[in-house]
Amino acid sequence: MQRTAVINIVGLSQRLIGKDTPNIKGFIKANSCCLVEPAFPAVTCTAQATYLTGKLPGEHGVVANGWYDSSLAEHQFWRQSNHLVEGVKLWEVLRDRHPEFTCAKLFWWFNMYSSADFSITPRPIYPADGSKVFDIYTSPMSMREELKADLGNFPFPAFWGPAAGISSSRWIADSAMWVEKRHQPSLSLVYLPHLDYCLQKIGPDTPEAGVELRRIDRIFGELLAFFQQRNVNVAVLSEYGITPVHRPVHLNRVFRERGWIAIKDELGHEMIDLGASRAFAVADHQVAHVYVNDKEIAGEVLAVTQSVEGVDEVIAEEKLESAGIDHWRSGDFVAVADADSWFTYYYWEDDGVAPDYARCVDIHRKPGYDPVELFLDPEIRFPRLKVGMRLAAKKLGLRTLMDVIPLDAGLVKGSHGREPEDKMDWPILAGGFNGLPSHGELPATEVFGQLLELCSEGVK
Repeated sequence: MQRTAVINIVGLSQRLIGKDTPNIKGFIKANSCCLVEPAFPAVTCTAQATYLTGKLPGEHGVVANGWYDSSLAEHQFWRQSNHLVEGVKLWEVLRDRHPEFTCAKLFWWFNMYSSADFSITPRPIYPADGSKVFDIYTSPMSMREELKADLGNFPFPAFWGPAAGISSSRWIADSAMWVEKRHQPSLSLVYLPHLDYCLQKIGPDTPEAGVELRRIDRIFGELLAFFQQRNVNVAVLSEYGITPVHRPVHLNRVFRERGWIAIKDELGHEMIDLGASRAFAVADHQVAHVYVNDKEIAGEVLAVTQSVEGVDEVIAEEKLESAGIDHWRSGDFVAVADADSWFTYYYWEDDGVAPDYARCVDIHRKPGYDPVELFLDPEIRFPRLKVGMRLAAKKLGLRTLMDVIPLDAGLVKGSHGREPEDKMDWPILAGGFNGLPSHGELPATEVFGQLLELCSEGVK
C-alpha cells in the first residue's frame, strides 16, 4: 500500500515560494502543482471541511470559523466536534474501499469525535475554579500521555496569541513523525499553522516575512525527508493566501449607531446581547455573517451594510445559493470586505467599558474572530513583567485577567477570507498527482477528488 501524507502549510501561496523556501520550491519543481480557487469564505474551518468532503459550505454546513445559533441565541466559535461537518469524509470513503485503511488527523480542525483512527488537537482543560490548563485531546486517549512523555507538553502559547511562533508547528511536525513511527497510518493529515499567524501580524509583504518562510520551510524539509525515507507519498496543500490589509471595518459599531445592538451592563463592562439585538454581525477575517432578528428591518440592514466604507459586496437571498453558502448558519446575508479591509467584532464605543474579554486571548467568548490577540498592548510599559505577575497570581490560585491584548485593530497587517484579486495569492496543491488541470487551476471542491485518487493508487 502506497501511504500518503498531506502537509497543510496554511497561508502558503505561489507568491511566497522562492528563495526563502528552497525545500518547498524544490518539491513543487519535482511534482505536479496547481493553484486552488479558494473556498468561500477562505477561512480555516470552511476550507478544511470543503477539502475533506468535496462539498460547498451550503452542503457541509461549515460556513465560517464561527456562526450564530438562533436556537441557543449564542455565537459558536472554534468548535471542535466533527459532527458539525455534514457529509462523508475523505478517510471514510477510502476505508470503505479498503477496510485496512487508517487515517491520522493531526491538528486539522473538527478533530474531536471524528471517525479518523488517530487524532491530536489542542484542547485546554477548564477546572471549576475558573483557571485554564493548556493541554491536548487525542484519540485514542492513551496517546495523550505517551505523546507528552516523549515530546513534552504542546507549546500552547506558541499556537495562538502574542507568543505565537514556530515552536507550535515544530511540535505538530514532531507529533506527525511520532504517529508515523508507531502506527504507520495510510493517510496522515498534518496541519502547520505558522505562516497563518505571523503573516497576519507582520504582513506578507515585509522583510520579516522572509525569516518566517525560512522557518516553516526547514520544518517542511525535515518532514519531507522523513516521509520519503519511509516510502510515504507527500502532497502539499494550503487553505488560502494572506494579503496585506490596512483598514479595519467595525460593522457592529455602525449597527449600534442605528439602535440595532442590544447592550447589557455587566459589572461596568458592556456586553453585547445577541439574542436581544435587532441585527448584528459575526465577523470572521474579511467576511462577516449578518443576522437580522427583527425581519422588518432586513432591507434597511442590507442597505446600511452595503454603504459602509470597506465593504466590497453583500451576498443576500438567491445569491447565497449561487455562492455556495445557502445554509441556516450563514444568517440573512454575508458581507465581504474589499481587498484592503477586514472586519472586527468590536461593538463598544468607549474602550473604558469594553468587555473584559476584549483585552484577553479568548477565542470562544468573543462574537467574532480577533487577530489583535496576536499582539501585546504597546501601551503596557513592561509587558513581560505584567504577564509574569499575572501568571504568578494564577499559580497562587488568585483570580485575575491576562488583560494584555490591545484594542487597536489597526495593528493587523494581513488577512484573508475573500477571493484574492491576484491568483498569485491563491492557495496551492502539489504532489504526485496525475490529473491536475492543464490550465493550472482547481476549484476547492475538487481537491477532495484529487486526494482521493492520490491515496487510492495504493489501495485498489
